[in-house]
Formats: sequence, structure tokens, C-alpha cells
Amino acid sequence: MESFKQSSGDYVTRVLSSPADVPPSDWDRLLSLSDHPSPFMQHAYLSGMDASGCARPETGWTAQWLTLWRHDRLAAACPLYLKDHSYGEYVFDWAWARAYADHGLDYFPKALVAVPFTPVPGSRLLAVDQGTRKALVHALIEHVRNLGLSSLHLLFSSEDDIRACVDAGMMVRQTVQFHWQDHPRGGERWNGFDEFLGSLTQEKRKKIRQERRKVSDAGVTLRCVEGPNLSDSDWDFFQRCYQRTYAEHGNPPYLNATFFDHVRRTMPQNWLLFIAEREGRALASSLIALDPQHRVAFGRYWGALERVDCLHFECCYYAPIEWCIRHGYHRFEGGAQGEHKMSRALLPVVTRSAHWLRHPAFADAVQHYLAREGAGMEAYLAHLAHRSPLK
Repeated sequence: MESFKQSSGDYVTRVLSSPADVPPSDWDRLLSLSDHPSPFMQHAYLSGMDASGCARPETGWTAQWLTLWRHDRLAAACPLYLKDHSYGEYVFDWAWARAYADHGLDYFPKALVAVPFTPVPGSRLLAVDQGTRKALVHALIEHVRNLGLSSLHLLFSSEDDIRACVDAGMMVRQTVQFHWQDHPRGGERWNGFDEFLGSLTQEKRKKIRQERRKVSDAGVTLRCVEGPNLSDSDWDFFQRCYQRTYAEHGNPPYLNATFFDHVRRTMPQNWLLFIAEREGRALASSLIALDPQHRVAFGRYWGALERVDCLHFECCYYAPIEWCIRHGYHRFEGGAQGEHKMSRALLPVVTRSAHWLRHPAFADAVQHYLAREGAGMEAYLAHLAHRSPLK
């Protein structure tokens, strides 16, 4: 259902309250034109968040997908949400919210362009070209102004997105993730996991072998199953593991069984499951997302029903990297945060978000804060470079 529709220049702006109001083929066509597509921006994945109830107004995610149309054809679109909290985002602005509250101002609701609960870098502003992308940013800011919201945030955005946001006067924030790449210094692909280990320093190489040996000595083996071949029992076991991880931290899981059933049916080719077993009994699992077209894998969800030393590292890093080498995947993204991943040969990568604040004084304060934070980030990256696990 359309929230509203208005004309401006060459475009008609429509704000939609449900992903179901956007034709999947039109959305995915725009995604295919973007500079950094990912499975998480596919219509099937995003609509699963809505259909399952994971990202709905009841959980603090009110969809207002902003779209631009030209001659009744979709020219640009983005997954815009109104948020009354900052959970499930992974770019932390709690201090900004507290500062607003300390001055008697409302920070929430705010506007967010992001993939719910999914800190994976990629295109967020889908458009037929860069000019239309810029028009989409201006439409976003105008929409946020009209609603009287405190701010607009685009998380884990692509280079094209960031350029369009900077042109519109938005502020840029940097964070760091850790990714494995098949050959970060160029050259031929590695011929197997042992050859990859040979590129590391002796200390890191020894550490990884020791950690893998601990899992093997515990009698644990891994079974790897690609999405189309996953059985009902495999998916059920994975969900038990996933729910256990959240229960151990005293929190309900962000994603429910309905969501996983949706993505299992609508995008089976995008999943890879590692199941750890001992004496025929499954005890842990790690679900990896795949982008077969661009040969990229993403570490996503992990859980264990029993404790085994170093099993997390084996399921979430070593086995997926070994699989990537064997299948010609050139990048494995390890998820948000986690400096410990450097010891497992995942190297630091800068990710970027863009921010607009309506209140001039707060916008100025945040701009100064981001300048200081950015300088600190550069120093941090230089420090990490000196600790590289590569020879």
C-alpha cells in the first residue's frame, strides 16, 4: 500500500509501507545495476524480514521504502525504515541519542536505510544511474524533513552510495570489519588451505594448525551441505543452535523460524551450512551466505549445543575459508567487529555509513566528533597494519 505519492521534476516519489508493494523483478533489476550488490539486498531476503515479522512496526522497524518512478518505471529505490531504537544496526549511535535526551530533544524515531540485522557492506541506494541515485538521496532527506524526524542514516553503504550522500551534504562515518581475501597482495590463487597457510607468519600458521588440531583431537568432524541439499532436519538443527546462542546471552533472537523458512525456499542457492558432529551426534553449526555470481561468502549465524575448544574458529573461519579456496571464492566476510579475526587471517577493511541530522547544532557537534573519530580510526588501521598475519 502506498503511504503517499508526489511528483518532483522528472520523478514521481512513492513511499511504500511494505516490500510486497515493490515488484521483485523491478527491485532486483536495479540491484543488478549497482556497484556492490549482495544477496542481502535481494527482494527475497528483505521481504522475508517483513513477512516473518522480524522487521515490522511491532519490533521497531516501520517500513517506508522510498521509490522514484519515471514514466511508470522504477528508477530508484531503497529500504527505508523508521526506527524507535538502534538495535540490530551495528553502527552505534547510542551516545548521540543520549545527547539528544540530555537536551530534552527526541532522537527517536529516526530514519534508517539498511538491511535489518545484517552488517554486510553493499549497495543501499538502488538506481539506474548515479544521477538518479543523487535524486534518491535528496528525496530521502526531504522525506525525513517533512516527517520532522531527527536524522537519516545509511549503514554499510557502497562507494556510489557514499558519493551521492556526500554530494547531498551528509556526513560520513568509518568503521572496521575483517575480511579474508584469496590473495590480498595479488598473484595467483592459493592451491589449497596449506598453501594459504604458507602465506602467513610462522606464529599465525602454527596457531591455526593448533586450533584445528584441537577440534580434530576432540573427535569432531564437519559436514558441509549446500542450500539446495539441506534437509528439514538440517535446518531445524541450525535453528536450535542459533536460538541457543541468543539464549546464552539472555536475549531473544532477532530472526525467527519463519524468516529462515522463507529464505530457505526463496533463495536456496545462497546458503551453505557447516554441521559439527561427534560420534554421529550433531553439536554445532555455522550458516554461511553465498553470492555465487560474484564469488563472495559471508559468515552469518553460529550456535553450539555443546562446548568444544576452538570449534567456533573451525566452523566460522577455517572451514569456510578452506571451502572458499576449493570453490574459487575470492572473499569471505567475517561480519561486524572482531579484532581477534586478524589472528585467523581476516584483514581489516573500512566500511562506511552516511548520516544527516536535522538539528544544526547537533549536526555541527557530530561533524566535529566524526572528524576526531576518523583520525583515531586512521591511527587504529595503521596499528593493525603492523600486526598483519601475512609474511
